Amino acid sequence: MAVLRLLLVMIAGYLLGSIPFGLIVSKLRAKVDIRNFGSGRTGGTNVLRTLGRKAFVIVAVGDILKAATAVLIARWLMSEQFFTIGHMLIGPPAAHAIAGICAIMGHIFPIFARFRGGRGVATFIGGLAAICPVAALFGGEVLLLGASISGFASLGSMISVVCAYLIMIPLVIIYGVPSEYLIYVLFGAVIILIAHLDNIRRLLSGKERKLNQKTAPDSSVN
Repeated sequence: MAVLRLLLVMIAGYLLGSIPFGLIVSKLRAKVDIRNFGSGRTGGTNVLRTLGRKAFVIVAVGDILKAATAVLIARWLMSEQFFTIGHMLIGPPAAHAIAGICAIMGHIFPIFARFRGGRGVATFIGGLAAICPVAALFGGEVLLLGASISGFASLGSMISVVCAYLIMIPLVIIYGVPSEYLIYVLFGAVIILIAHLDNIRRLLSGKERKLNQKTAPDSSVN
């Protein structure tokens, strides 16, 4: 029964993560496919550049909530549920982490949008908020500060996920936060950094767009 519940957690996490709020908002507000503009992603930064702040807020909140909801579903389904795989004990904390990871993967590779999604940062923060609010708050503040100081949303995003991982280490060692949550942050940080490889190349070449650079509706995907 516990294995079946974990499978449901994984499916629910992925399907929730796959909800393409950026695509939905762009279709409803501007009757366009956000993936045809700017970075070609469905995440909040591309929405901000293309559709403005109001659309960005809607998309960002949606992307945060879908991961948080996935973790809450895991908390409900896997309450007091434990099973072993080999010598590894799988319990509620592992289920929470798995739910968040599945939501991130769903956001980046959404089944509802032909597997073309965003980079997963807001979804990562949303899952972390349900798992460890302190780490999520710290990561979110680093994201805002990094993006505002540097002018690059991508740089702020990458720094924030790395800092979220770093702050989670003492939380696990000193304050007893489940070590499974550290795995969530590590996996999330790695997959998000991989999703930003094109940004890293543009940053190094001096071609990365600043946060305040608007994307015209007829801009080509790059």
